[in-house]
Amino acid sequence: MTVPSNAPEFASDLISYRPDIKVLDCTVRDGGLCNDHQFDDTFVKRIFNTDVAAGVDYIELGYKCSKRIYAPADFGRWKFCDENDLRRIVGDTPAPIKIAVMADAERTDYHTDILPKDKSVIDCVRVACYINQIPTAMDMIKDAHDKGYETMMQLMAVSIVPEDQIKAALDIIAKSPAAGVYLVDSFGALYSEQVRKFTKMYLAAMEGTGKDVGFHGHNNLQLGFANTIEAIVSGANRVDATISGLGRGAGNCQLELILGFLRNPKFNLRPVLECCRDVFVPLSKKMDWGYSIPYAITGRLNRHPRDAMKWRAGKTPDDGVAFYDLMMEEPG
Repeated sequence: MTVPSNAPEFASDLISYRPDIKVLDCTVRDGGLCNDHQFDDTFVKRIFNTDVAAGVDYIELGYKCSKRIYAPADFGRWKFCDENDLRRIVGDTPAPIKIAVMADAERTDYHTDILPKDKSVIDCVRVACYINQIPTAMDMIKDAHDKGYETMMQLMAVSIVPEDQIKAALDIIAKSPAAGVYLVDSFGALYSEQVRKFTKMYLAAMEGTGKDVGFHGHNNLQLGFANTIEAIVSGANRVDATISGLGRGAGNCQLELILGFLRNPKFNLRPVLECCRDVFVPLSKKMDWGYSIPYAITGRLNRHPRDAMKWRAGKTPDDGVAFYDLMMEEPG
C-alpha cells in the first residue's frame, strides 16, 4: 500500500510495521518470581503452545540458577531449567520459536549447568547483571557464546546508575560476542523521556556492531506498555512482554497489547486472548500481580519493589497511605 504524497508524515507508521522487531515472552520466567517458580507442566505447556500459535519469536522458560545457592526443595523447577524439564515442554524436535533462559551473574554455575548447545534445546542465554557485575557477566556471555548459544546482555537497574558508568558498560558490551543488549527498567521507575534517552544511548553505543537493542519494562507506574512503545519508536528492535502482564510485583508490558501494536501479520492475537481468558483470569484470583498503589510508590521513589511485594503479602495490602508513610520514614 502506498501513502499519498500529501499524507501526514506519521501516516505510514500507522499502517505499516517493522519486520525486524522480535518479541520475547517471559511469562514463565518473570511470572515465576511471584510464586518461587512453582508452575506445573500444564501451565508452562499452555504458555508454550500459546506463543507458538501466536507467532512469538522467543519464549523464556526460567532461570539457570545455582542449586548450591537456591535449594531445589524451596523452588519450582523453572528456577533451574534442567534439560529434562525443558524437553518435557518443548519436545526434542525444533520448534518454530526460540527457547531462552536467563542466567544471573554470581547466581549461576554457568560453566557446568549451561550445557553445550548441541546437548540442549535452549537457543538463547540472556545474562543479567548489575553494573558492578560486568566482568562476571562478560565471562558468562563468552562461555555461552563459545558453547554455541545466541547471547543477550541484560544490564539491570539502570535508573540508579550514573550515566558515565552506563556508557562505560555499554562500551564493554559492544566489544563482547553478545548479540545485543537490553535496557532494563528493573524498578518500573522510568518515564518515556528517559526511555527515549537511554534507548538512543544504547543504539549509539552499539552502532556498527550489528548488535540489537531491546527493552524490558515493569508496570509500577502503569507505563510498561507505553515505555515499550517509546523504546520501539526510538529504535529498539527487541521487546519483552508477558501474558496478562504477569511478572514480579506490578508485572510487565502485556503481550496481548504489544502484539496488537506491532501490526505484524505474522502475529496472531487470538491464542493469547484465549489464554488470558482460560488461564490468567482464574490465576488472578490466586496470585497477586499487577498495578497497585504500593508498587506505584516504589516506582515513583525509584526503589526496588521488594518492600511493596512484602506489603502486598501482609494484612493491609491496599493501604497505600500507610505504605507511603513507611517509605517516607526509611532511607532510599
